[in-house]
Amino acid sequence: MASVLVLNGPNLNLLGTRKPEVYGSTTLADVERLCRETAAELGLDVDFRQSNHEGELIDLVHAEGRRVAAGESIGAVFNPGAYTHTSIALHDAIEAVSLPVVEVHISNIHRREQFRHHSYISPVAVGTIVGLGVLGYRLGITALSAR
Repeated sequence: MASVLVLNGPNLNLLGTRKPEVYGSTTLADVERLCRETAAELGLDVDFRQSNHEGELIDLVHAEGRRVAAGESIGAVFNPGAYTHTSIALHDAIEAVSLPVVEVHISNIHRREQFRHHSYISPVAVGTIVGLGVLGYRLGITALSAR
């Protein structure tokens, strides 16, 4: 059975308690359940990860690129958190391994502070979902599955 990587960047482990007025009260464990349910409906396994460390995220991207090349994975749904706006290294990693990525943001980054309006990930993503809350994860998995 093919799988999908759901990858979460810095501070997403604080979902449910960090700025609930922006990110809601849903926890990362709730997001994981939603992703597992969605993937199961589509006949997929899920590898669900979160890291606050850029290098670890890059290593996970590299590994998933190899899994896609081997036909074991359909790609990644990736919420890079604040690394969206700062990490050329994540951009380069995604591009280097040709990883199909759907970029997801719970909040609408374009309605927030100016520094959040630019994404280094979007140019190498197959699509971007912003501002739809945790539903964006479900939509991202569904979109990758339909490719």
